[in-house]
Parts: sequence; structure tokens; C-alpha cells
Amino acid sequence: MSGKPPVIALTSGEPAGIGPELCRAVRAQRFAARLVLIGDRALLGSDVEHVPLRAPSTPGRLDAANSRYVLDVLDRAVRGCQSGEFDALVTAPVQKSVINDAGIAFTGHTEYLAERAGNVHVVMMLVGGGLRVALATTHLPLAEVAKAIRTENLLRTLQTIDVDLRRRFRIARPRILVAGLNPHSGESGHLGREDLDIIAPAVAAAAAAGIAAQGPIPADTLFVPERLKAADCVLAMYHDQGLPVLKYASFGRGVNVTLGLPFVRTSVDHGTALDIAGKGKADPGSLIEAVKLAIELAPSA
Repeated sequence: MSGKPPVIALTSGEPAGIGPELCRAVRAQRFAARLVLIGDRALLGSDVEHVPLRAPSTPGRLDAANSRYVLDVLDRAVRGCQSGEFDALVTAPVQKSVINDAGIAFTGHTEYLAERAGNVHVVMMLVGGGLRVALATTHLPLAEVAKAIRTENLLRTLQTIDVDLRRRFRIARPRILVAGLNPHSGESGHLGREDLDIIAPAVAAAAAAGIAAQGPIPADTLFVPERLKAADCVLAMYHDQGLPVLKYASFGRGVNVTLGLPFVRTSVDHGTALDIAGKGKADPGSLIEAVKLAIELAPSA
């Protein structure tokens, strides 16, 4: 630990969404760090790392012409993290659909950053309300989830969670509860065999490697206070299995953390909110919490 305040890169996200106004609100806060806002100065003010818009932007109106701008901002932040210029990255929300409309394949920040970092195995984890919930799969249609869950990937995911909870969160021996996929974790195979044939072997292999993992546990009995008290993280099998519980518990103060990257990355737990963009109604709470957590996790903090 150097004792020097960390330098945190903050990307402004979709220019037509609430990201720019959230960034301006966050800049008015005081943190034990130096914030570097990245984006167009017309949106953020003069004291920023300037990346020019590709087209004029109006709050609430998406323009595919600015999709490349959104990625330019991200790329600038990633280069700074990789070079050591920045100690952590915090991202305001982007609009996946308009980036795809521009002809750019994009499934989300998590996947994009994994590719930019050398196709590393990453895990999306939400933190808030006293919970940490990681996801085995992220932005997939529900119909594709079962075939995307494989024993080797689950094992890598459990290894990534264990490593980063030790390294970033400084938890000496992380305890991970693994949710089942099917109702009642498959009811001994009568409600699907994925829990028996795919999830259980991954948990057993992780436990044999010294990871404190338990499961598969039926999701309807996993998220109970008594069980969660004895856990540091829950691994849910899909996006809407775990995140509704966390978002209910965190009341708009949740933080998205990408595990497995060679640098710290946090983000908000919400989208671009185009309907309220530019109206002064956006709540910066989640972005403030994302900055605070990035400072806590940054290597120089």
C-alpha cells in the first residue's frame, strides 16, 4: 500500500441517457480518491478527459452515430487501467440496443471488458443490501440458460469468485452458496438433470480444490437470512434468479462488480433511464456507491 489516493476513471456511458448527469452529480461529492471523468466536455464540463462525441446528443434520444463514441470512452479508460494510469474503473450505464443498431456486436460492459483484457474469464457480481450475488450466466434469453451452463465453466467461475473475494475484498476464506437451476434443484432428477449432472460436479471439484462452496441449493430456500448469514457470496445460475433479490435488498444502491479482470471495475445496478434523462430526476446513489466500492477495492487504497 502506497498510502497515495487512488485514481478512479469514471466513464459517462450513453450520452442520451442519465449517465452524464449522474457523473456531474458524483463529481460534486468528496471521495478519498482522484476522479477522472471521461467523455465529451460538452456533456460533462471542462474538467474532464475529453473524448469527442461523434454527433450532437439530446437527452432521451438515442443516436446510433454515437455508439462508437461510447466505446471510444470505454477504450480510453481500459488503456489507462492497463497502463497503471488509473487504479480502478467505474462505468455509467450504456444502451446495448443502440450499439447493436450501429452494427457493432455488443452484449454488455462485462463481456466487452473481458475481450479487451485478453478474453479472460469474468464473472458479473452485484453487491448491495449486505449481499453479494454472482452470476453463472449473464445476458442470455432464459431459453438458452440451461445449455450455457457447463461443469468446466462453473468451476472456473467459482475459482474466479474465490480468487477475487480474497484479492479484492480481502476475505480470507470466502464461503460461496451455489443455487440450483431447476425447482427444488431438480428434485433428484425428476425436474431436470442439470443440477445432478452439471452443477453438483462443479461444486464438488471446487470443494476438492479448497474452495468453500456448497450446493446446488434450491433458490427458493437459499435466499433466507439464516443461510445468507453464513455466506460471503451466492452464485446464481442466471440473471433474474439472483438479481431481483439483491435489488430488492439494496434499494437502488447496488453496485455491479466485474470479477476476473486484471483491474477493478464497478458500475451501477440500473440502465440508461432514457425517459427521465435531462430532467433532473436521476438518483446518483448507485453511481456514488460504485465509486466508493472502487476506491475500497483499488490496489492503492
